[in-house]
Order: sequence, then structure tokens, then C-alpha cells
Amino acid sequence: MSSEGKKVYITRRIPQPGLDILKNAGCLISIWDSDEAIPREELLKNVSGIDGLFCMLTDPIDVEVLNAAGQNLMVVATMSVGFEHIDVAECRKRGIKVCNTPNVSTDSVAELTVALLLLTARRLLEGVDAVEKGQWGPWKPMWLCGIEMSQRTLGILGLGRIGYGVARRLKPFGIKRIIYSDVCKVAYADDIGAEFVDFDTMCKEADVICICCNLTPQTRHKFNKTTFGKMKKSVIIINTGRGGVINHDDLYDALKSGQIFAAGLDVTEPEPLPADHPLVSLPNCIILPHMGSNTWDSRNSMSETAGKNIVAVFNSDVPVGAI
Repeated sequence: MSSEGKKVYITRRIPQPGLDILKNAGCLISIWDSDEAIPREELLKNVSGIDGLFCMLTDPIDVEVLNAAGQNLMVVATMSVGFEHIDVAECRKRGIKVCNTPNVSTDSVAELTVALLLLTARRLLEGVDAVEKGQWGPWKPMWLCGIEMSQRTLGILGLGRIGYGVARRLKPFGIKRIIYSDVCKVAYADDIGAEFVDFDTMCKEADVICICCNLTPQTRHKFNKTTFGKMKKSVIIINTGRGGVINHDDLYDALKSGQIFAAGLDVTEPEPLPADHPLVSLPNCIILPHMGSNTWDSRNSMSETAGKNIVAVFNSDVPVGAI
């Protein structure tokens, strides 16, 4: 089987490497040429008769889309690590391969996690805001005081590639102790001296908690009113995993009341988070618009990997991102 002449539909404007891979393999490409998400009706209209679908995290690929595509569809490749938007079971039933882009954004997300932590812990946005509003006056000994990382205990929920990358980057800041909670103990934790503990212990003992796990039935709203009640008042929570791991109403209450010190979120529930959401108004809650993989290095690699996954399926090879 060959990729020559195979029809591929791309649901968004993408970085050039993915296009080059598909073009060089002889694929016939159609694309929704916009930076904005493709409207549902356009997606259903344009997938008819395709062999491969190159999609985004924002595109629900369900039975209706698969029916609209028809029997030629061989592969659904998403330019993302997450694949919750794809009905994997239905694809498997129809013999359609599903692929994601693993590993490519590990460094970029780990870097952003550290950046968001420092931004939050040192109250840097409040400082920028004070300068812009003319509130920067004579030196005050207790003004905009934050928390430094030296001699702190770092807790990580989910010591996978990203969690490990975060711990490795933060250790040189003088972190006293690294503890992690996960479904099981991992051998590579010894490389950074990380201790495996249960979730409650991590919540009680950590000064900083970085959430680097996926969203599952077990992790949904794992951080809630009860959880926050077990933490130190000085704790900082950083979430670059999935928004649904935190109950946002309970987080608002904990931050507003001073039960916990601060939070930094790159992921929320829902996304985008409405501008009038209560969390947005809090000075001790820094919210980013899901920027974890927003580097050209990462996005070019994601695009290239998704293109390679499609070509691999067409050529009866094993794609690197096979689900």
C-alpha cells in the first residue's frame, strides 16, 4: 500500500513541516485554511471520501464525523498529545488507526510549568501591574513579598515525562525535598532523589504542588475543598496537566479566604475560561491561555509527527503515535 494519491483533510492551518511530509509522500491535501477552529458543518461537509484526517484537540471526532468521512478513512491523526476528542473505540471498531503526537512537547510544557511557578510565587504580574498603574512608590519592606524555592518541598502529581522534567529543572533552585504521587512508583525517580508518597502525604507536606497528570475518572476534581483543607496555608498550586483535575469553585474559595497562598493555571475547565470567571479577578491566581506547547520547536515537531503518522499508516508501517 502506498500514500501516493491518498486524500488527507487538515482541519486547521498548521506549521509547514507537516505539510511537507504529506506533500513529499504524494498525498492530496485539502485544508481548512484558518487559525480558527473549523465549524462543525464545514468539517462534516469536507471529510467525505478522505483517506486520512489530520485534526486538532478542538475537533470532536465522533460517529457523525466518521460516517461523513466514509469507508475509505484509514487514519485519524491529532496534532496533540491528548486524544479525548476522538471516539477511539468507534475508530477501532471500524479498523481506523488513531495517532497522537507523544513526547514532542515535553520540554516546552516542563519549561512553562517552571516559568508559571516563578511568576506566581514571586507575584511578578502584580509587580508589572503596579508599575503600569503608577503604584510603585518608595521602598516598602512588606510590599509584594512572595515565596522563594530554596529549602522548599516540591510535590508532583504525575511523575511522567513532564513531571520529571519539572523536577529536574527545579532541583537546582535549592529545593530541599521532592515528593511525588502517582499510580505506582517509578525507577527513574531515584535519578532526582524523588520520594514516592501517597496523595494525602503530598498534600500535607508540599510547599509547592505541580499537577502534571492526565484527566481520568480517578483524577477528576482530585483537588477540592477537602484536599485544600489538608494543605499548608503557604502552598502554591501549579496546574499544567488538565483543568478538570481541580474543582474551580473550591479553588476560588481556598484562594479568596487565604486557605492557600496562590495558584497558577495553564489549563482550566472549561477552556477558554470566561473573562468574568471569579478566578480571573483574584490577584493570587495567574491564568494562562493553555500555552504549554506554544513554542515553534514544539509545534513544528507536532505537525511533522502527525504528518509522519498518517504516511506511516498509508504505507502499512507502525506510526510513532499509535493509540
